[in-house]
Formats: sequence, C-alpha cells, structure tokens
Amino acid sequence: METAERKVLRVAAAILVSNHRILAAQRGYGEFKDGWEFPGGKVEAGETARQALVREIREEMDIRIEIGRLFETVEYDYPQFHLSMQCFLCTLKNGEPVLREHEAARWLAREELDSVEWLPADRDLIEKLKRTEL
Repeated sequence: METAERKVLRVAAAILVSNHRILAAQRGYGEFKDGWEFPGGKVEAGETARQALVREIREEMDIRIEIGRLFETVEYDYPQFHLSMQCFLCTLKNGEPVLREHEAARWLAREELDSVEWLPADRDLIEKLKRTEL
C-alpha cells in the first residue's frame, strides 16, 4: 500500500537529437549504475524543469543545448521513490558531450534504441521514440 510519505523525485531529461540519432548515456554511479538513460537530473527548489536541464547538462557533459518541446512526462514507481520525469526534445548548441558522470555515451539511430539496457522508467519512452520521426 502506498503512503503519503512516499518520496517524489522530480527530474528533467534531455532527448538529445543530432543527425537523426539520440544520445543514450550509461550511468557511472549509484543504485542504477551501468543502466542507460537520457541525460539530465533533479529539479532543484525554485528551478523550472528547463532551467534544471540546462544546468544539469552543462555540469554532466560540458555542453550547451537548445531545449525544444516537452516530449513526454514519465511517471514511474520505483521501489524506493516515485519518479516524475519531464523529457524534452533537445539539440546541441555547441561541442560534443564530455562524460563527467557517465561511463559511456552512444548516439543511437531509431532502429538501434534497443541495443542498450535502458533503465525501467525509460523503457516506455523508447517505444514512443521508435514511432517518432526525429
């Protein structure tokens, strides 16, 4: 049974698209180490999801991005917390990602999206992306 005390983690994620490919990043730390995800991070108090995403991507990958439309808001229950993740379509403004917190990153074409082991909250998003023209 769920309780009102359940922790809600609000995050913003970048579906970073370049040349019809999407950036997948492999976590380098924590409980979900080695799982693949969309880069991004926690929305801090007083921040919008878009502001958090700009900050997190700059901190994690040393790049600047252009944030486009909200693609999907994922609501997912992990055993320890509820994840509320706003996922935005984004493009690079400059440079190539520098991995500061991730083990690896790969640019994946739509038909390659199943080639990595996505974290559970991202899996339904992958199915929707496979049906979307990038």
